[in-house]
Parts: sequence; C-alpha cells; structure tokens
Amino acid sequence: MGRDITDREYSAADYEKFNRRIHDQVDILKRVITRPDFGTAERCIGAELEMYLMDQVGDVSPVNVQLIEMLKDDQYQTELNKFNLELNLSPVKAAGTPFSNLTKEMLDKFNHLWTVAEQINTRPLAVGILPTLQEKHLTNEYMTDIDRYRVLARELLKQRGEPFHIKIDGEEPVDFYTSEVCVEGANTSFQVHLMTEKDRFADTFNAAQLTLPMALAVSANSGVLLGNCCWDETRVVLFKQSIDNRMPDASGWRQPARVTFGHGWIRKSAWEIFSETVNLYQPIFPELYPEDESEVPELAELNLHMGTTWPWNRAVYSNNGTGHLRIEFRALPAGPTALDMAANAAFSIGMAVGLEEKIDEYMSRIPFRFAEYNFYRAAKAGLNATVLWPQNYQNKPVEVPIRNVIDDMLQVASDGLSKLNVDRVERDKFLQIIQRRLAVGVNGASWTKRTLRHLRKSMPNDKACAKLLDLYFENQMGGRPVSEWERCWK
Repeated sequence: MGRDITDREYSAADYEKFNRRIHDQVDILKRVITRPDFGTAERCIGAELEMYLMDQVGDVSPVNVQLIEMLKDDQYQTELNKFNLELNLSPVKAAGTPFSNLTKEMLDKFNHLWTVAEQINTRPLAVGILPTLQEKHLTNEYMTDIDRYRVLARELLKQRGEPFHIKIDGEEPVDFYTSEVCVEGANTSFQVHLMTEKDRFADTFNAAQLTLPMALAVSANSGVLLGNCCWDETRVVLFKQSIDNRMPDASGWRQPARVTFGHGWIRKSAWEIFSETVNLYQPIFPELYPEDESEVPELAELNLHMGTTWPWNRAVYSNNGTGHLRIEFRALPAGPTALDMAANAAFSIGMAVGLEEKIDEYMSRIPFRFAEYNFYRAAKAGLNATVLWPQNYQNKPVEVPIRNVIDDMLQVASDGLSKLNVDRVERDKFLQIIQRRLAVGVNGASWTKRTLRHLRKSMPNDKACAKLLDLYFENQMGGRPVSEWERCWK
C-alpha cells in the first residue's frame, strides 16, 4: 500500500490483466520460497508506529503532509487521515537487545518529531483511538489528499454499494452509518514484523494466531470511541466494520471480510496464505508494473493485492537479499509508551516462537473457530475476558480467565525469545512489564476507561474526555509503563 497509485477509473480489462498477473505470481512465489538459499539471512525484527497528531487543546491537527515536508525523513509516511502519521522503524537483529534498540529509536524519533511538530502547534500522541475524536473528524474533509487513499475509498464503497454500518455493542454502544472510509483512520497501531525460518513458517504463524488473544488482552489501548467507553480494543471491531465492502447475495451468503482473523490453520507453508488471498478477494487496485524476471522477483502486484486485505496477522514476502518471509503482527495498538509497545512486541514474538514446536498438539485440541472466538473475546473484555483453553483430561471446551493463560504464557514467551538468542536481561526487562500489568490488572484501555468514568462524576463528558487526554499525554511523556501510572479512581 506504500506504492503510488494514480487516481483513475479502472476498466474490466485492467482487472482481468491484474488478476492474471497475481495468479501467475502466486505460482512463481511457490517456486521462489523453496529455493535452497531463500530465507537464510539473519533473523530481524521490525515495526511501524502509527500516531495521532493533535493541537494544543486536544483536538485533531490535520497537518501530516506539512509535517512530513518539515521532517525531511523517509522513515515517516502519511496515513489515510490528515491527523495520522506513520513511523517506519529500522529493522534490528533479533539476537541481543532488539526491544531496547526499538525503544531507543522510537524515543529518538519521537523527540525529534515533537520538536518539529511544536513549530506548527501540533503534538504527536501514540494511542489506539484518540479519546477526544468526534464524528465530524471521520469525514472526507480529513482524508489525506493522496491518490491511493481516494481510490481506496471510492473502490471499497463502489463494491459495497451502500453506507458502512458501524455498530458496536457494550455498556455505551456506538451505532451510526457512514459512506466514508475515513472512519478506518480512527485506528492507530504498532505493527511488529518477525522474519521467520521458511521451513517453520506454518508452525510460527499458527502459534501467533493461537496466542494473539493473550497479546491483545494485555496490550489493549483503544477503550474510548466518540466519547463512549467501548471495547478494550475497539479498533478490532471498528476496523472490520469501517471497510466491510461485503453485501449478502440472495441466499444470504457473503464474501469473506477483508479485515479478518483468518480462515483456518495453515497446513504446510506461507504459500497457502498468498494463494488464499488471491482466490478469495477481488482486487481493488489493478495496477500493473514492469515484469521482474530475476531469480528472487519483487512480485509487485501480488504484494499490492496482499496490502488490500487486512488480516490481524499477515504473511509478508520480501525479495531483499536472497528473499525472506515474515509475520506482521497487526493487532497491537499504538501506546501507551515506548516501553509498553516494546514489551507487547516481545510478548507476542516470544509466544509465537516459544509455542511453535508444540503447536500441533494445541491445534488438535483447539479448533480454529475457538481461537477466533478467543480473539474477539479478548478484544472486547481485555484482561477480564474468559477464553476457551485446553485443560488436562477435558472432553469439552473449558472457559478459563484469560489472565491465567497469560500468566502461563510468560514462561513460553521467555523460552521463545531465548530461542531467538535475545539476552536474558533483555527478556526479563520487557516481560516483567507484561507481568506487572497482569499483576495490577491494568492495561491502557482499563486505565483510560476507569479514568474517564471517574472524571465524569465532576464534569460533562466532553470536558472529561479532554481532561483524560491531558492526563494520558502527561503520562506518555513521562515514559513509565502504564502499570505505573497514577490511578485517580482509587
């Protein structure tokens, strides 16, 4: 999705040519990833941080294009909405101190961003959803003026044919219709990439899917939308509904959602995910690029198509060097602090690698639909969720508190990071941040929602949201993990 797209109307011939190209490239990919020298480089970890831009009073600041011009730094990119910005962090070696290295770069880049943004009365903030966001901010007036975003909005709405329905249940439900994809821009995330061993991709990916609910529950940081206390990770339901272009046919059947947990366990290799995406989803951008006949080709059209579906864990192919495969963990939210985000990355990656050797045993006891059920339970209730998890001598699904599973997974994560040759001090430092959150029962979402409810006792909701944002911002700038933030609701 980072490629330039020209705003033009596509013809049926454009779609036909593009469709042939991506099917051919799936066949090419199958050959490329079986090359003996494919995926032999040292394993690395990368990340992308999406941020909000706000003004001095906590309203959105729609200046991302201007800010990028001022920054003169290729690691920053625009996002769908003018008040969002993305920072692409440098890949780091998985061995040693990768999470400390990511933390340092985040802080260095953020401090420079802050200095530059201050010149135009703008403050950057890492949070899953801005607490002061209003429905008026989710219109095309705030869409970044770049062709690929206009085309994306146009094509998704064209395929659906009627407004998107945003309906989020809970104690304070949200329910409205919109014809504008900008609602998707309310979501900001911390997307983490892990290069995988090509022969272990299926095991690592399945383990990442199975453990994603635990990572999401402990890292949730998107509890407030349009002034309402919603799901702990409201991004999950909002993202899915905001670009859901599916319409039921006469029989009531609908195409698979473009935002999805997945369609089943992977059996043998990453190739299955690419083939599945090509065969299940209609192209949005039928753009053709010069053919690449090198031994490890770019497969530009295939990668473009993969970027127009949004699974919560995504398979990524790269032709850098001798080529590699990686898993993109897309469900983690932005914020609350750099240390929190690095800890979320360590926990997610550690669980995936730590459980990969035992994943067959787990898959035989947890059907894929159970893992999907756990994911949405974790998104809704965070650390208060219950999930289906295997127990000794069971003969039916058993629901257990997700906190118990997270506690068990801390050792699994430590073992997984050890397999990646992450230093012991590094492992302990970041997993203790997760352990502390678990011990006090506080993640970003619960801190936000409980603070907002407390503030409402003495002021109107709009004032309470503004005050909440001030407190959140002060704590983020302080840098301490969210488990150590002052809790005014005591």
